[in-house]
Amino acid sequence: MSQRLADMRRDYAREGLTESQAPQEPFALFHQWFEEAVKTEQVPVEANAMTLATVDADGRPHCRVLLLKGVDAQGFTFFSNYESAKGQQLVVRPFAAMTFFWPTLERQVRIEGRVTKVSPEESDAYFQVRPLGSRLGAWASPQSRVIADRAELEGLLKATEQRFSQTQPDCPDHWGGYRLIPDRIEFWQGRSSRLHDRLNYRLLDTQWIRERLAP
Repeated sequence: MSQRLADMRRDYAREGLTESQAPQEPFALFHQWFEEAVKTEQVPVEANAMTLATVDADGRPHCRVLLLKGVDAQGFTFFSNYESAKGQQLVVRPFAAMTFFWPTLERQVRIEGRVTKVSPEESDAYFQVRPLGSRLGAWASPQSRVIADRAELEGLLKATEQRFSQTQPDCPDHWGGYRLIPDRIEFWQGRSSRLHDRLNYRLLDTQWIRERLAP
C-alpha cells in the first residue's frame, strides 16, 4: 500500500490564477468559484461541502465535513447542534478553519476566522425550510454523545415522531447556525509540476490585503 500511495499523483494543468483575474477583496472571487463548482462538479460531490476544523480546550484539532448554507459580506454560515463536540469546542475556542476542495476544477479555498452564533431568528428561518426528517433528527439525536446502538437512535426518532405527530417541530434551543467571520481566505489553483497558484487575502483592520504565496 505504501508504494501505491507514493505512486499516486496527478498533474494539474486545467488553468491558472493570476492577480489580474482576482479582485481586491475575496468574496467576489469566492462567489465566482462557487458558482463554477456548482456547474462543474459531478454528483455525488456537493459543491458546498467543506471540511471544518476546530480546536478543543486541550489544543487538539478536530475536523469533519459539513455543508455551507450561506455566504455574504458578513461571513460563511453553517448549522449544527450547539451541544455537539464541535459546539463545545467553539465555546472554549471560538475560531475555526474551513476548506473547500473542487477536484474537477483543480481548486481549493481555505478560510479562517472567528466564529459566532447567528441570531435565533436566522436559525429558525433555516430550520423551517429543512426537510421534515432533518428537523425531527435535530430533536432526536444527542449529537456526539455515546449511545448503545442503532436501535437506541431509532427509538429516539420514533419517540420524537410521536411527540410531533400533531404539530410541526420548531427549532430546538440546542440547534442553530454559526457564522465564520473570515480574516484570511486563500484561493489555490492547481498547476503543473506542483507550482500551484496561491492567492491569499488577509484582513488588516478593515482592508483586505492580497498577496501571492509560494506553493
